[in-house]
Amino acid sequence: LGDFPKSETRNIAKKLNLEVADKPDSQDICFVPNGNYVSVIERLRPESNEPGNIVDTKGNILGRHEGIINFTIGQRKGIKISGEIPYYVIKVNAKDKEVVIGKKEELEIKRIKIENINYLCDKDSDFNEKIFVKVRSTGKLIESKLNVHKKIVTFENAEFGVSPGQACVFYKPEKLGFRVLGGGWIKATE
Repeated sequence: LGDFPKSETRNIAKKLNLEVADKPDSQDICFVPNGNYVSVIERLRPESNEPGNIVDTKGNILGRHEGIINFTIGQRKGIKISGEIPYYVIKVNAKDKEVVIGKKEELEIKRIKIENINYLCDKDSDFNEKIFVKVRSTGKLIESKLNVHKKIVTFENAEFGVSPGQACVFYKPEKLGFRVLGGGWIKATE
């Protein structure tokens, strides 16, 4: 929709009698009723609500939790483990029902492996220069490089709280703003 403001886009939708013309804005998951994502996850993955261990990055058990469903990468509040430094969720290991916590620095991600990429451009020419990526819909544009053949994105500067399963969208600066080059799903982080 280019340079159209949201209000003008909604007016066009009204003129076309589209049902979504007056739909409220949302940055939440659209298929989650009343924003209660926990109930959806409990139904799809009941094991995510089972207790397990909270461990540090060396594997030492520091405590217990009531279900990995209550934790996200980068989370600081609600861990219920105190120490000399603030703890952050570094990793959630669903298979072992483990939540790995550590220092903020341990959240730094420099590279990500992408899968199921959908290219909206010529992948052999548009990725020869620096690009920008977003790993959160409301996040900032991150200066990066994409190795098309290895499907690896390298960030110019380390990024925090990036985790497998998130989307990664590629952008290229142009005269009128940024053009979407494509995107994929984060398979792994380094």
